[in-house]
Amino acid sequence: MFERFTADARSVVVNAQSEARSLHHEHIGTEHVLLSLLADPEGPVARSTGLDAATVRADILERIGGHTQDGPVLSDADAEDAAALKAIGIDLAAVREAIEANFGAGALRLPRPAPKKKGLFGKVYAGSGHIPFTNRNKKVLELSLREAIRLKQKFIAPEHIMLGLLREGHGLAALIMAERGVDLDRVRDDMERSVNAAAA
Repeated sequence: MFERFTADARSVVVNAQSEARSLHHEHIGTEHVLLSLLADPEGPVARSTGLDAATVRADILERIGGHTQDGPVLSDADAEDAAALKAIGIDLAAVREAIEANFGAGALRLPRPAPKKKGLFGKVYAGSGHIPFTNRNKKVLELSLREAIRLKQKFIAPEHIMLGLLREGHGLAALIMAERGVDLDRVRDDMERSVNAAAA
């Protein structure tokens, strides 16, 4: 599948890993892909959604309790749990603040994994620096391929990845876009128009 990715689409995937690393997350979720898609403020995704990377990054940090280093991290599934708790009146951020007020800053931080070491034959046994994709994000990438096939295109561009995010419709990226009032139908139309123009 990755052989179909354009250079720009590959950059989105690589930069999503960089975004996850810069936020000290141990996974690459839909939120990191959205950040990467918004990296170019003049790109089709930023123009269509009206979002900017700084705003989305702040939303992500707010959802993980405001920690920028080694703090608790919400995966896509955790974001859904947090939304469910919020719906019944439980503010996860307030709970975290109360715990840290009583037990000290960083009380919720998990210990860092041991550094990865190379064995006798140079194999890395722990900590290669690779950050895995969440299952939801893997689905988004698969859906980007399906979107390209649906549009009868033999390549996958960043717009296809955004179409995959929209088609999957769940996860932290979708939640942030919905909360920010992004018109998802318009974005879908804009992405199709943009990628069809590129194919012409």
